[in-house]
Amino acid sequence: MTSAAATDTAQSQHPSASASPSASASDESKTTAASGSSSGRHQLRPVKYDYADSFACTYIVSVVAASVAELATYPLDLTKTRLQIQGEATAATATAITTSGSTTTLSGAKGNMQYRGMVATALGIAREEGALKLWQGVTPALYRHVVYSGVRICSYDLMRKEFTQNGSQALPIWKSALCGVTAGAVAQWLASPADLVKVQIQMEGRRRLMGEPPRVHSAAHAFRRIVQRGGVKGLWKGSIPNVQRAALVNLGDLTTYDTIKHLIMDRLHMPDCHTVHVLASVCAGFVAAIMGTPADVVKTRIMNQPTDNKGNGLLYRGSVDCLRQTVAKEGFPALYKGFLPCWIRMAPWSLTFWLSFEQIRKMIGASVY
Repeated sequence: MTSAAATDTAQSQHPSASASPSASASDESKTTAASGSSSGRHQLRPVKYDYADSFACTYIVSVVAASVAELATYPLDLTKTRLQIQGEATAATATAITTSGSTTTLSGAKGNMQYRGMVATALGIAREEGALKLWQGVTPALYRHVVYSGVRICSYDLMRKEFTQNGSQALPIWKSALCGVTAGAVAQWLASPADLVKVQIQMEGRRRLMGEPPRVHSAAHAFRRIVQRGGVKGLWKGSIPNVQRAALVNLGDLTTYDTIKHLIMDRLHMPDCHTVHVLASVCAGFVAAIMGTPADVVKTRIMNQPTDNKGNGLLYRGSVDCLRQTVAKEGFPALYKGFLPCWIRMAPWSLTFWLSFEQIRKMIGASVY
């Protein structure tokens, strides 16, 4: 009796002593977890995952991937631009100037039209201007992607996250189309000056072969010349058809890639792998070429046309006038001049870009795009 009473008294004075070992262990584990939640938070998720999905990292990755794709496929872009301009010289041969009662054909006769097909154009450039001229104008093209690709990918990603739960779900096609059009238009408007410089440099080799004086000697010279002749606003000459083209191209590229990729993964139960990326990017390149080629023809001709001292175009009053003249003089198929090299370029460009983009994101630990 006495020992039992003593035991009760000790337990009443020290209640913690009667706690079971399991309870003590539980309290200790809670204490450890509480202390570790603040000091060891990043042990569960490595630091590299914290920045991999950030805006800055996504921007840099998209620019690097676009630069790789641009360098690999640029000769096709140059070939496409030359093909799109050829029709202007052909139309010019049919134009006449009346001088002192006589009719004289404009200079730039058919004899100067040396190329017709895609392969002949590319081989002709390499043979008569040098193989390295197939990359003429690549510097402003890379400058363009510093703005264009970074803005379009990040803008699309931000809008997609607004429409879904942090971008974890596939967008309905109409929402994806809206995001793609908006992202492409904004990005291209910002990058339009670099695109204008690129187009003018691309045509210099052909002008020299035709015996015409060079207009520009480098990207910096082209930039200064444009500003001198048309002011700062002259840097956005042709920006309207340029923005229209970019909106249509990104409707085909971003929307198609995002939609096809998730469709393949959901319907065929495939993981996010290179096979899915290849299939989605090839489809994206084809749709983008169909959507963007007519606007690309108009954009290229407006940007390449000569201007007066005030920076006003001498051939076209605007994109609508260029569209009307092109169809009237050369027919509707002229709007798809350069479609084959455009598609042949867009397919490997899209493939190279998306594979590089996805692989780099995987390497740095970013989430699935």
